[in-house]
Amino acid sequence: MPETQPSAPQSLYAAREPIFPRRVSGQFRNLKWAIMAITLGIYYITPWIRWDRGPSLPDQAVLLDLAERRFFFFWIEIWPHEFYFVAGLLVMAGLGLFLFTSALGRVWCGYACPQTVWTDLFILVERWIEGDRNARLRLHRQKWDLRKARLRLTKWITWLLIAVATGGAWVFYFTDAPTLLVDLFTLNAHPIAYTTIAVLTGTTFFFGGFAREQICIYACPWPRIQAAMMDEDTLTVGYRAWRGEPRKHSEEVAAGAPMGDCIDCMACVNVCPMGIDIRDGQQLECITCALCIDACDDVMEKIGKPRGLIDYMAFTDEERERAGQPPKPIWKHIFRPRTILYTALWSLVGVGLVFALFIRSDIDLTVAPVRNPTYVTLSDGEIRNIYEVRLRNMKHEATRFKFSVKGDPVLFITLEGTPYASVEVPADEMVLQRVYVTAPKDSGPAQADRTDIRIWVEDTGSGTRAYKDTVFNGRGQ
Repeated sequence: MPETQPSAPQSLYAAREPIFPRRVSGQFRNLKWAIMAITLGIYYITPWIRWDRGPSLPDQAVLLDLAERRFFFFWIEIWPHEFYFVAGLLVMAGLGLFLFTSALGRVWCGYACPQTVWTDLFILVERWIEGDRNARLRLHRQKWDLRKARLRLTKWITWLLIAVATGGAWVFYFTDAPTLLVDLFTLNAHPIAYTTIAVLTGTTFFFGGFAREQICIYACPWPRIQAAMMDEDTLTVGYRAWRGEPRKHSEEVAAGAPMGDCIDCMACVNVCPMGIDIRDGQQLECITCALCIDACDDVMEKIGKPRGLIDYMAFTDEERERAGQPPKPIWKHIFRPRTILYTALWSLVGVGLVFALFIRSDIDLTVAPVRNPTYVTLSDGEIRNIYEVRLRNMKHEATRFKFSVKGDPVLFITLEGTPYASVEVPADEMVLQRVYVTAPKDSGPAQADRTDIRIWVEDTGSGTRAYKDTVFNGRGQ
């Protein structure tokens, strides 16, 4: 028998089919335009807002000052030891994402995610230059010629300019924006600035221009996590199949069955930035941008049918509507145990952060006993313990701080390098001060194993005080 050639292995890789969403208008499209304008405006403009903090501090309203290890947000100044504020904000962001997903599905993905916002902007540029969906499809399928090259080059250059502005805006958050702008154009900026801009330019250009829905489907973990945040009462975009089926071109209609409201116009598919058909049910790819609602409502009005064939709905509403009952009021979907719990936790963290912000002191103090040796016996028999005190002045002016010790009345305190029990700390700086606590030779603390003490620091101007508890080691150990 003749030998048969082995067949080539079947490829498991499917090449990406470009998606060309059609232009649509409606309430959800307008909402997305508004959110895009607001979020992009905040991102690009914020580094240029000035805030007067005096001569010794930067006047940029929002600044991540890595050199000085501080975060400025208008009148709020966060120091490294106050990182719990940043951690609290991250916890609030996570709880907020859980809350909105539980109530309204992937509204973050559909309206405010940076990938969605910049992709919307890139598609807008693409539509301005190459035309709407049909024109872009024709251009994609035709062979390369001078016109196609001109349109593609114009589009890519515009995308690149947006990407450069995106990367440039990011680095302005980490240093004085006007100064850095001059340094960038005069080639005097730090190489890290150019590297950061280059990386963000490349990722923005690729993610927003070419990868688009692939980032949401394959790179982003949130589609896999969101199911844990949603339940049967979550409002999400869905298709009322009990009203729309059978469709106009279905076999049931061809056989004489009464037709549903869906005329199979494909408008919902043509406007979808993810390229899916919402009529196939809930899908991982759906970002609930609701553009299919706008497209379908427009068609329903034109053919004289009620709006809402595609709409925000919950699974419980589907069961009720199939049975001929009205859907639940929206507030019953929003306010339920899960969302109330997320709201309570979110509010609790927020209130805690605000409370901590208002009660924090302008003095940051750490006390570290010197352990080698644990104590020193002086020539007159006195016992001395040595402590290294880090004292940070969080005020915007030089301040004198007075030291004192509380524990046993016989203890007294002295400072290295000064005959006084006080030290001046420059504005917004930290000093390392060596502190001596001494006990007479026959006193209780000198003879005891250890004595609990408290080292106090007082702002001599305002009277603000701070303390740290530590121990005094004596001969008894």
